[in-house]
Amino acid sequence: MILTQWPTDIYMGQDVDSPFKRQIFKHASLLFDKICDFLMQSAKGKTTLLEKVIAELKVRGYRVGCIKHDAHQFEIDHPGKDSHRLTAAGADTMLISSPEKLAIVKQHAEPPPIEELIATYFGDVDLILTEGFKSSGLPKIEVHRRERSATLICRGEENDPSLLAVASDEPLDLDVPVLDLNNPSQVADFVEKHIIKKRLYLTGMNRIKA
Repeated sequence: MILTQWPTDIYMGQDVDSPFKRQIFKHASLLFDKICDFLMQSAKGKTTLLEKVIAELKVRGYRVGCIKHDAHQFEIDHPGKDSHRLTAAGADTMLISSPEKLAIVKQHAEPPPIEELIATYFGDVDLILTEGFKSSGLPKIEVHRRERSATLICRGEENDPSLLAVASDEPLDLDVPVLDLNNPSQVADFVEKHIIKKRLYLTGMNRIKA
């Protein structure tokens, strides 16, 4: 089953009492049906598949956004660069812009909820691929390698209803489609059919009803 409504648990306990947060939640919910999270038992393997799927979707003309969950500290800027120096001096938000792209480094005491990230930065893409949001209610494709793990996250001790498919390097008997992990085009076909084109269809139907 492909979900088309924002599940009640996705907000992960965030306070939505303020008008600002309610607006974020409302806007993000409209974008929910163009998101797919890739997850895996092992730390290695998701990004390799994702980069191939992204390349395939770009060839097909789609605009793709990505969000990666990082549980550790990271440094994306380079020491010695003006932008890094300004951030190191105490700038709470540092944005650098060129004719081709922009980057923003924003300090925060608590990580913003994914709804806020989606609503703020991803309104102009056809698809949002996320990585590593295991505990969320996002639609998911689990990546499975036989040599990495004998079990699945979403079909093990718990049955995750948001699982759309499994990309595996071995046959599996599941209640969701099993895709060939070594065939990125097949994975891209699934994402295109069940997320991108379905969203375009539903958007068109809503416009007709309006």
